[in-house]
Amino acid sequence: MCLSNGSSLMTPDEVKRYAVEVLHRFAPDEETVCTEIGDGNINYVFQVRSLRDGHSLIVKQADRLLRSSGRPLDIYRSKVEAQMLRLEASLAPGYVPEVYHYDETKAALSMEDISAYKSLRKELMAGHVYDHLAEHLSTFLAKTLLPTTDLVMDRQEKKRRVRFFIDPELCDITEDLVLTEPYYDYKGRNVITPGNEAFVETSLYRDEMLHAEVGKLRDTFMNDAQALLHGDLHSGSIFVDAQGVKIIDPEFAFYGPMGYDIGNVIGNLFFSWAYRHFTAPEDTATAQALETTICSLCDLTAAKLSAQYDALVTFPLYRAEAFRRSYLHRVMADAYGYAGTEIIRRVVGDSKVIEVTSVTDPAQRLPMERALIKMGIFLIKERERDLTGDAVVEAFRLILA
Repeated sequence: MCLSNGSSLMTPDEVKRYAVEVLHRFAPDEETVCTEIGDGNINYVFQVRSLRDGHSLIVKQADRLLRSSGRPLDIYRSKVEAQMLRLEASLAPGYVPEVYHYDETKAALSMEDISAYKSLRKELMAGHVYDHLAEHLSTFLAKTLLPTTDLVMDRQEKKRRVRFFIDPELCDITEDLVLTEPYYDYKGRNVITPGNEAFVETSLYRDEMLHAEVGKLRDTFMNDAQALLHGDLHSGSIFVDAQGVKIIDPEFAFYGPMGYDIGNVIGNLFFSWAYRHFTAPEDTATAQALETTICSLCDLTAAKLSAQYDALVTFPLYRAEAFRRSYLHRVMADAYGYAGTEIIRRVVGDSKVIEVTSVTDPAQRLPMERALIKMGIFLIKERERDLTGDAVVEAFRLILA
């Protein structure tokens, strides 16, 4: 299959040769094995590993077509991902894989193999809630978001970055799947669990107040080039081990409201909590650990953004306390709103999460989905109320009661 620039998708044998001849990461006579490990929809991900000493790397090549539908996609996203990983590494060292090489001709990104880490989504489903999660995730968010705003950056350089980090196709995906179709299914792509049709109709399709608030969030997403975002920061893009986290797949990176990244992280943790509550209600220890993590993540992120602001923002007009307070309030209000849209879209949209789809018993699935939708609506409608971690956690407790 050819890419839009005329280059071809590589086979595993070609990737092995590429790792030797272009990347120079293996000796010519070194025996290696190449395995496709990706399970995504828009890229091919290969691991090349030495059979001599086990050292390895990842080669990720962008496809110009969605595997599921054949929809065309601009492979420019691969260049965006490579540059974003380098920037994130400079802002938050140790939190992303090291980039070894980017090949624009092949749309191939070669980088550190982090397969020793495990998917956060799968770990949480298994009941493994790491004590350090809130600390590390809040640090990553604070260090990679606020420093990329023009509160801190040179305004000319920031505008150049806005121009580079733009991919209308990927933004269009978010604008449709996250911020439109769950409330206005104009393309007929929503997937509603049988038995929840009336609930979705009343709660999402006919609530004009909700539509107004989602409209505000959609407008902000489309027009507020506030900070450089990862753009797809769900728990499948976060990998974890006993010591820390690694963040991958920033190909949706663009300049938008920083609350979108924060909200994606917060929102995805509620799927783990809901899954635990409805499938293993006796496991109160894991549920409590998830509650604590969500609460801490909300409050630590707000606190670290505030500290970053005090440390980095020097422009006198932005140092005015009323502006500072208003700015930080808006970031967290956006975060809670986008957490709500992320929760809702994963329940009713066509891009769901395994915490939801793996629950096949209607007696569990239907009330779980309704609880998540109610929580999403709460976060969207109540986001301006100076919410805290405690308030957010208590709201979901009441919904689950």
